[in-house]
Amino acid sequence: MRARPRIGAAKDRTARTGREVRAGRAAGLMKCPKCGSEQPDGNAVCDLCGIVFAKYAPHPPSSGEARPVAFTVRRPPTLRGTLGKWLLPVPVSTPRWALLGRSALWLGLCAWGARLMLASIESNAVGGSFLHLVNLPFHEAGHVVCIPLGDFVHSLGGTLGQLAMPLVCCGALLLRTRDGFGASVAFWWFGENFLDIAPYIDDARAGQLPLLGGNTGETSPYGFHDWGYLLSESGLLSRDHEIARASHEIGCLVMIAALVWGALALLRTRRESELV
Repeated sequence: MRARPRIGAAKDRTARTGREVRAGRAAGLMKCPKCGSEQPDGNAVCDLCGIVFAKYAPHPPSSGEARPVAFTVRRPPTLRGTLGKWLLPVPVSTPRWALLGRSALWLGLCAWGARLMLASIESNAVGGSFLHLVNLPFHEAGHVVCIPLGDFVHSLGGTLGQLAMPLVCCGALLLRTRDGFGASVAFWWFGENFLDIAPYIDDARAGQLPLLGGNTGETSPYGFHDWGYLLSESGLLSRDHEIARASHEIGCLVMIAALVWGALALLRTRRESELV
């Protein structure tokens, strides 16, 4: 039979090892836990076997031992990251023809928008575009919806109606279908509506623009010209040109912001989406 080591001998070896460790510490030395080589105390890496002391585990934890839990520190979301997530969603894959078509549409909106923005309010260039005919049904629908809310809101409802529809489309495209570029186009349309309203406001005193039914503000009954009535009732009729310019400038800013948004959406799709 194999002889069991004596308890006294084991104690002697333990005492010897303890003395060696204390002596090493006194001399400024340490032993590598893997290869046992002595080296200067404070080394981060073993000079002989090359292990990193901070990462060395002498044995895997047994079934009864608690395993180290890996965790990550979550940084608070930044404003830039949040805006990028919501305004610039990236599809997993995008057909190449779709990206090319959207790029062509963006260029067309740039050219068309520049033409409308640079035209004077008095020229009513936006009133001659086909988008004016698109805006008109929503303008009239706004009047109908606001009938129960009194004469003033009823007259204002046309303007609110044509501004609300592009925002509804923008929200649906952004939140329901997660289409950042489509939402930017709807936002461009929202800005175009401010340009569409500006000549109407500017005509409040002159009353020369043709209205539905062939009338003008000058020949129609009081209240038929929305902005003539609204500015008269609010005491701002003498400032109709200033308010019209403000509407035009707001529209220009919104359209420029929409074009920048659309360009960023296209660039991010090109870089991060898989083109098929």
